[in-house]
Amino acid sequence: MENPRAGALQIRQVLLLFVLLRMSQAGSESGRFSVSEEMPSGSFVGNLAKDLGLEVSELSSRAARVVSNDNKHRFQLNINTGDLLLSEALDREELCGFTETCVLHFQVLMKNPLQFLQIEVEVRDINDHSPVFLEKEMLLEIPENSPVGAVFLLESAEDLDVGINALKSYKISPNSHFHIKMRVNPDNRKYPELVLDKALDYEEQSEFSFILTAVDGGSPPRSGTASVRVVVVDINDNSPEFEQPFYEVKIPENSALGSLVVTVSAWDLDSGKNGEISYTFSHASEDIRKTFEINQESGEVSLTASLDFETIESYSIIIQATDGGGLFGKSTIRIQVMDVNDNTPEVTISSITNPIPENSPETVVMVFSIRDRDSGDNGRMICSIPEDLPFVLKSSVENYYTLETEGKLDRESRDEYNITITVTDLGTPRLKTQHNITVLISDVNDNAPAFTQTSYTLFVRENNSPALHIGSVSATDRDAGANAQVTYSLLPPQDPHLPLASLVSINADNGQLFALRALDYEVLQALEFRVGATDRGSPALSSQALVRVLVLDANDNSPFVLYPLQNGSAPCTELVPRAAEPGYLVSKVVAVDGDSGQNAWLSYQLLKATEPGLFGVWAHNGEVRTARLLSERDAAKHRLVVLVKDNGEPPLSASVTLHVLLVDGFSQPYLPLPEAASDPAQADPLTVYLVIALASVSSLFLFSVLAFIAVRLCRRGRAASLGGCSVPEGHFPGHLVDVAGTGTLSQSYQYEVCLTGGSGTNEFKFLKPIIPSLPVRDTGRNVEENENFRNSFGFNIQ
Repeated sequence: MENPRAGALQIRQVLLLFVLLRMSQAGSESGRFSVSEEMPSGSFVGNLAKDLGLEVSELSSRAARVVSNDNKHRFQLNINTGDLLLSEALDREELCGFTETCVLHFQVLMKNPLQFLQIEVEVRDINDHSPVFLEKEMLLEIPENSPVGAVFLLESAEDLDVGINALKSYKISPNSHFHIKMRVNPDNRKYPELVLDKALDYEEQSEFSFILTAVDGGSPPRSGTASVRVVVVDINDNSPEFEQPFYEVKIPENSALGSLVVTVSAWDLDSGKNGEISYTFSHASEDIRKTFEINQESGEVSLTASLDFETIESYSIIIQATDGGGLFGKSTIRIQVMDVNDNTPEVTISSITNPIPENSPETVVMVFSIRDRDSGDNGRMICSIPEDLPFVLKSSVENYYTLETEGKLDRESRDEYNITITVTDLGTPRLKTQHNITVLISDVNDNAPAFTQTSYTLFVRENNSPALHIGSVSATDRDAGANAQVTYSLLPPQDPHLPLASLVSINADNGQLFALRALDYEVLQALEFRVGATDRGSPALSSQALVRVLVLDANDNSPFVLYPLQNGSAPCTELVPRAAEPGYLVSKVVAVDGDSGQNAWLSYQLLKATEPGLFGVWAHNGEVRTARLLSERDAAKHRLVVLVKDNGEPPLSASVTLHVLLVDGFSQPYLPLPEAASDPAQADPLTVYLVIALASVSSLFLFSVLAFIAVRLCRRGRAASLGGCSVPEGHFPGHLVDVAGTGTLSQSYQYEVCLTGGSGTNEFKFLKPIIPSLPVRDTGRNVEENENFRNSFGFNIQ
């Protein structure tokens, strides 16, 4: 049962041949010319433009040129005149042998649009060869009893010319016994036959000699001669006879040397020497004698040279069987050479375009032709390329193909294609030829540079050195060559007031970023700008990326003390009752640091004290408190030096001096006593003590009464329009306190603010801290009076 797939393949092949035939008829024109052989190079053959109806200028503009299947350039085309000229002298006998009509086929290829012109040139024969006898001397042995009219075969002459210039006739020199008769074989070969005109008599004349002349039909005619010697032999009245007058044999062209072609057989009724038969070739050409040999005794014809169907398709051989008496018989062998698939297809490239630019529409990459020297199915071919490539084969005229792109190609996806063109014949076994071509894709600037990141974050520590490399940006371009060379630049900032050009620069070649000057975190914490990457294509393409530069803080600011003020004026003195319990709040050191993070974390420590162990400083909030109970033996005045230190590396610090005065009660007036030299006039100590005690008690009492009255009035008239004193209820607002405890006021203390309205403007009258209750030995009134004397944050007490 026939394979369905094979049947479908045969149907497709038939359809393909039909399509190729139609395309050949629609896409080509033909012209026919003739020229005599042996014309010199440059001889005029014909005018293509005139004979085909073309304009001469069209031949030049469309780059017309001559191409042929065998890739031999026998003709040339003058595209300026349209003349078809010979490139070399033509030998008709070499080109076509004995074929009478010698026609050369070639094509004229024209582009834009692609067109093939089929051209045929007939090579006319001239009489340039004389008839030649392969045997210059012929010997015939003729029995004397040969009847009048008997015919004897002679060796024929060969003339390489054809037509009227071929061998025309034979003649012999005059004699009394013979004349020449010409015989024409089925293969159109002309053979001379010697005809007996008069009975022979061995006793009268035993030998004859004459000249055989072969004449061709040329003008003037040419001739060749050979000598003929006839020996009259005694009676032998039976000639050999073949079993078959005609043998027909078929032999494959790839038969091995020495193989048997055919065996001929003949018999003779005579006996003895007259009955002994020997076999020979008669009228055999040189090709036959080189290709075959015959065993004279057995009649076996064997192969002595390789056969080539593409050169000679058949042989016609006359076999002569001769007995010992000189009589002979003849038979003809027709050897038909059978074609085998022994020739691989051939690929001839006519034109090629390489490289081809990407993004181009359908483009002709290559024009080529294919040929197979075999015949039949062995010479039918299929041309193909791999299916996974963006290319297509299109057939134009007979066995001509174009390799074209299916559409636009992308070099960035693939920059070259290795295409294998496979040509397979339909013989058995199938033979194929593969032609490899590498198609390069040239670049077009169709890709913009792409940054490796859409945004970059760079860090630089403040106080950097100028021209410091702070980081890099990088962009790549998928194109090639100049289209992939990237140049970096800073883009104008969105904020027109940002002096970007004086802060940052970029290396145009490698994208490295540099800080042009020292940065200060306390002035500029962050910098944001855009950079561009532009390729060098035409037109140039570009892209952008965002760059954020974050300035890292360095510990370059020492702590700054806000309270107590260190302005060089009279020192601020804190009053502490001697009845204060341990932990009594004496004061609070308030400081800030211009840095951030851990560089602004402040810690406090008591650096120096008049009496160590009496006061202590809380490390995290700067509160100065009593460390133990006060006694009468403790000095009245104390000088404390508090060190404020940040947490940077290396740490920076500042110091502040506190003056503390221990008092017995708040009726005692406070007069800051600068540490000056004592009056040289020494008063009586007892008198001095009495005066001081009296003045202190009086002043304290008077001031306590006034303060008590003022507080009562403020609480009762807090809604009055002339001013008032406000004592906040509840918790102090959170946005005015230091929740971290790193240098500002603590959340644990509130202050009463009393305002005066006499001037129409709000002025601080006095600032009173409200301190949580502490167990003291004095009355609450004394504690409150003591606190009213405190001068917080440098505000003056009125």
